[in-house]
Amino acid sequence: LLKDFLLQLPEADAMTTKTDRVPQNPAELTRFIEAHYHAKHRADLPFLVELAAKVEAVHNDQPDVPAGLAELLREMVGDLEVHMKNEELILFPAIRRSAEELDVPITAMREDHDDHAEQIEKIKNVTANLTLPEDACRSWTRLYTYLSAFICDLEDHIRIENDVLFPQFEKRVVLDV
Repeated sequence: LLKDFLLQLPEADAMTTKTDRVPQNPAELTRFIEAHYHAKHRADLPFLVELAAKVEAVHNDQPDVPAGLAELLREMVGDLEVHMKNEELILFPAIRRSAEELDVPITAMREDHDDHAEQIEKIKNVTANLTLPEDACRSWTRLYTYLSAFICDLEDHIRIENDVLFPQFEKRVVLDV
């Protein structure tokens, strides 16, 4: 899936407007998120873990090796799976029913998103912001290329939920001034 995704990557300017092309109807949006993002993360992350482990093993004597990247990605597999299951089994069905009182699960999902952002920062730190050494092999180059696409995808996923979906179901507190 990641390979197909890379072949279809829009230009950089188009990436910033990705949220304009997603369904605005909450029920349709939850289905879009599951089909587009959840499925891709589940397909892409194991491949990235395997590729990171290979690069770490082959280049373990090089100073630029992204030591610990495979473990960070393994941790992310588990964290994202729990997060996505919570959305698929609890939050998204409630959204499709137009349930009220969703502030608690939405707050939990937003906290998970903050954790995912921290994981992305750790990945960037381990990889020197995805900077390849001059003599990087094809596997290392593929790893960083695919990892960059995955990070962009995850950041778009988080942005769509935080900025488009969740606000439709959070209570608005109006303060009298």
